[in-house]
Amino acid sequence: MAVAPDQQRRRLLGLEILQQAPPAPAAPLSDCLDSVSRQWRRDGGLAGLWQDWPAIAGDQLAPHCRPLSLRRGVLTIGASHPQWRQALQYNRLQLLAALKSKGHPVRDLRIQQHHSVNQARLESEANIWARHPSRTDVHGMGTCPSCGRPAPNGEIKLWTVCGFCHRQRLSS
Repeated sequence: MAVAPDQQRRRLLGLEILQQAPPAPAAPLSDCLDSVSRQWRRDGGLAGLWQDWPAIAGDQLAPHCRPLSLRRGVLTIGASHPQWRQALQYNRLQLLAALKSKGHPVRDLRIQQHHSVNQARLESEANIWARHPSRTDVHGMGTCPSCGRPAPNGEIKLWTVCGFCHRQRLSS
């Protein structure tokens, strides 16, 4: 039979009460995060790959591709554009070597086109029109230095002339 330590026992009028052990001292958050990081790497899962991906893929490839899945030693990498997919294909052997040097259990790569959910959305037509250089209510009116006609200041600022003179420049 085990005996509780003195700091957990409390005596009251011939009665002994056991108290909970005092909690362990709190560890700093950085130690906890380091522990989780080591566990991810040790388990050989996708989380460790995500963490090491910028160092593995390099500064040029990492922003345009990402690990998608790891099954039976085959890592699937998604590329945001066909050119980045081709760059991954060309660097396949270097990627495998970098993965093995970081301790990830990857034996082969599968590279596919992948459009991220977090891609930037196209700007709405209303937002574009709100800043358009021909808006006189936003930019005001001025005079074209080339032809002397009244023109929106936004056009003059953008092209140094009015829209009509700018079109004539482009056609000649």
